[in-house]
Amino acid sequence: MSGQPMVRLVGLRKSYAGTPVLRGVDLEVARGEVVCLVGASGSGKSTLLRCVNHLETPDAGFVEVDGELIGYRPDGRGRLRALPEGRIRRQRADIGMVFQSFNLFPNLTALENVVEAPISVRGLSRAEARARASELLAQVGLAGREHSYPRRLSGGQQQRVAIARALAMRPKVMLFDEPTSALDPELVGEVLQTIQTLAGQGMTMLVVTHELAFARDVADRVAFVDEGRILELGPPEDVLTTPGHPRTRAFLGRLAQTTTREP
Repeated sequence: MSGQPMVRLVGLRKSYAGTPVLRGVDLEVARGEVVCLVGASGSGKSTLLRCVNHLETPDAGFVEVDGELIGYRPDGRGRLRALPEGRIRRQRADIGMVFQSFNLFPNLTALENVVEAPISVRGLSRAEARARASELLAQVGLAGREHSYPRRLSGGQQQRVAIARALAMRPKVMLFDEPTSALDPELVGEVLQTIQTLAGQGMTMLVVTHELAFARDVADRVAFVDEGRILELGPPEDVLTTPGHPRTRAFLGRLAQTTTREP
């Protein structure tokens, strides 16, 4: 994992109504690397992801993906100027994102949900887009369900359609924001397996997750986020097994107690 990072975050700051959410986050993600973000709710993990594809505008700092500044251009005088929204939308096409909720169009079949964006944004012909969509749905384990409407699919199947839809744009990086949090426990495994397959194929990924066993198995590095800062970053066996920061140890201890109490 050498050379220019695929994703670079420099000094990211973001506040809402005067309350800081990100407090100067720096992070580099190498090509083909999987970084899992863990931490308590409200620690800034989702906001960090949304700054990567400029769904949230940082108050300070910047993001680069594959060496390209996201949302801005330098003006030649050491300042950044906002890009037009159309240009930002084109940049987002290179940054796939899968949310907690599936956000599928209920009136479109699984295939149609995957087909639309490559046609409208990438300019693929309908025949090319349909062939690509069928291939991706098979890749995520949904061969034979191309013509099913979302209401006929389980939550896990709907989330896998959402993953296929993001992959249809041939993104340079994939962002996952708690992709299993809206699923029943018995459906979590099928979505995590799909993400694990992508990791094995060399996709660069940033994954916000509370599934620590998954993070331990899949991540190249784990970042512990607390109150808008990355307090600890390293291999999963270090961060999740022998954390060095006391707040990481406290978080993992609370999580272990919660898991132990569950029936």
